Amino acid sequence: MTDYVLSDATRAKYKKISTASIATALFKRGLRNQFIQGVGPVAPKAETMVGQAFTLRYIPAREDRNPITVFRNPDHPQRVAIETCPAGHVLVMDSRKDARAATAGSILITRLALRGAAGVVTDGGFRDAEGIGALDMPAYYSKPSAPTNLTLHEALDINVPISCGDVAVFPGDVLVGDRDGVMVIPAHLADELVDECAGMESYEDFVLEQVKAGEAVIGLYPGTKDEYQQRYEVWRAKNNR
Repeated sequence: MTDYVLSDATRAKYKKISTASIATALFKRGLRNQFIQGVGPVAPKAETMVGQAFTLRYIPAREDRNPITVFRNPDHPQRVAIETCPAGHVLVMDSRKDARAATAGSILITRLALRGAAGVVTDGGFRDAEGIGALDMPAYYSKPSAPTNLTLHEALDINVPISCGDVAVFPGDVLVGDRDGVMVIPAHLADELVDECAGMESYEDFVLEQVKAGEAVIGLYPGTKDEYQQRYEVWRAKNNR
């Protein structure tokens, strides 16, 4: 658990930053494995997903524990997670990278969206994926899946450290998701990373403009020649970046 609270200002900044820039900034700090593997958007969204992690852990289902009647239990962890994930957070589910049975379906994810969640991520599958993709709320998964989670998964623990797509996710970590996928930012680094990443985005926009104009990348990317740095400063002033 963490006492970190993502501010509105930091959230707004991350909405303009790519997962690629975040990956590079984390790599500079020795963190190489923060991109959730095998997960992509159910449907592309215009706005980047940003929110702190609220987690749900699944384990392999055992037949004597997971008949269809368990959904009648008001304390069933899957249902409780949907109803307790705080607004502005991302529900992150550890499905052991197993999409043979769904982690959740469109009814539960619609309820999550209406409660104000910032997004949902699973390294397993979703049933009714078309309906989930039609929601305004971003959703990330491995692939569509029709069978109910009970056939393979048992929802067990809420808001504990989990694995999702081979990444350790702790409650309160900051997740950023774009069309490439989802990055996990340790909570204690979230504020210091955001301005650095914004600067990286600015320089890369400059670089791309230069490359399209015919410039070679050596000395430009990374910027090891003073002439390019001088050009960049002029470009920043001109473009208010």
